[in-house]
Amino acid sequence: MNPTEWSALLILATASSFTPGPNTALSTALAANRGLWRSMHFVCAVPVGWGVLFSLCAVGVGALVATWPELKWAITLAGSAYLLWLALQLSRSRNLAQADTSRLNVSFLQGVLLQFLNIKAWMLALSITGGWISGHPDASVRTLLLLPVMMGFGFFSNLSYALVGSLLRHWLSQGQRLLVFNRCMAAALVGTAAWIVWSAT
Repeated sequence: MNPTEWSALLILATASSFTPGPNTALSTALAANRGLWRSMHFVCAVPVGWGVLFSLCAVGVGALVATWPELKWAITLAGSAYLLWLALQLSRSRNLAQADTSRLNVSFLQGVLLQFLNIKAWMLALSITGGWISGHPDASVRTLLLLPVMMGFGFFSNLSYALVGSLLRHWLSQGQRLLVFNRCMAAALVGTAAWIVWSAT
């Protein structure tokens, strides 16, 4: 890959990874409610799940999503429904003790599977596959080069948001601050779900 291709990829990776979305919102909320250590399984699950998804796109499976509108809509609706369910759980958590005992958690496996319900993740994987891999004679080498780079962006972006959440944890423990924060994060998840559905139309 030449410097121009790398530059374009890094710009895309930065814009797609560090802008707010369902993964970063969940990383922030989990760390604020449960602490940084107890949110790391989700922070790690995001790049793993996306890496598997990207690998499937690189070998051609992702083309089904691009060519079958019904499959795209199924992913969009299932992902949006899951985000709405998470938003509901988040909005009910009023204090840190309640957050520790509530269902406000996303397991590592759920974090991995969430990437397959995230149409934004599919579109990013398909964009990179179409722009940097498909049609190139060194497609396999490019896939092996791009996979760890993009997984690294996924990990560090979610870690950054989780760090912000964990730094707010003590401040949020006072009064009704956590409830307000959680409802704002829940609203962000609802907005993300609405945007995903709207962008798929």
